[in-house]
Amino acid sequence: MASHAPFTDSDTADEAVRATCDDASTCKRFATSKGYWSDPYIQYFVRQTGERKAPEINRGYYARVQGVNHLLDAFLQKTQCDCQVVNLGAGLDTSFWRLKAENTLPKKYFEVDFPMIVARKIHHIKAKSPLSKPLIETHSSDSLLLDGHSLDSDRYCIIGADLRDISSLEEKLRKFQINTELPTLFVSECVLVYMTPEQSYRLVHWAADTFHTAMFINYEQVNMADRFGQIMIENLQRRQCNLAGVDVCQSLDSQKERFLSTGWESVNALDMMTVYSLLPQDDMSRIERLEFLDEKELLQQLLQHYSICWAVKDALSLGISQIGF
Repeated sequence: MASHAPFTDSDTADEAVRATCDDASTCKRFATSKGYWSDPYIQYFVRQTGERKAPEINRGYYARVQGVNHLLDAFLQKTQCDCQVVNLGAGLDTSFWRLKAENTLPKKYFEVDFPMIVARKIHHIKAKSPLSKPLIETHSSDSLLLDGHSLDSDRYCIIGADLRDISSLEEKLRKFQINTELPTLFVSECVLVYMTPEQSYRLVHWAADTFHTAMFINYEQVNMADRFGQIMIENLQRRQCNLAGVDVCQSLDSQKERFLSTGWESVNALDMMTVYSLLPQDDMSRIERLEFLDEKELLQQLLQHYSICWAVKDALSLGISQIGF
């Protein structure tokens, strides 16, 4: 397999990665507008564009959102919300607002992303009351800690940080009262793949080393050594977007090995075609009626090249290792 350019600190490389945040948010906005799932908050972060997305893209995002939410909700249930969530590379994710509306918020919900993305998100929150009101409702004092690159309240915190710089990340999380003794869920979606294997191994090792009862959900590419995977890599490279961590995305085993070799006790991984087949059948029937899918094989190929991997450390014996599909 051809060697891949390492992730550099150059503005071009980072800008290309930041652009993937807009891609994902636009795709989610379009899929929700077609009725795949409900997200009343995404409209405040992303304008609806005229550009249509193919049905297989919409179904792929449906599987991604439902799959990650299934594991997230199961963790909250097992811990009875006496936990914290850390969304790494959160982008314009709206999970905090969903959990607040469902009355299933953890003790505190943290988000980390590039300072530039964080600044944009904070701007939207400040400007739009459907976003700011739920946040204020969960805060006990009159004032929120708010500056250009961070926002901190009792139950929600956004931090501008580079995930490749562990000491700075840890310092910022501690500054905003992360509790290493509390069961902690880490979520990353198409984030680790933009870091070198060494950088992502350091990050997941730090998480396992620092938090004794924890779970890490990682959604990203898999089976990237075949022709379809190569085309995916080439398409991203044309946009100056190098998958610096693609070597970990060769198989479900290589995805699991990253966690098993860095201190996690147990790890599971499924490709998204499998996850898609395990989602509730009544809702699957509903979404499959939304749009006619001409290319079933293309959907299958697409879903076979993404995976969800979840790793667990359960020092408190809460039964989080039983979480799955």
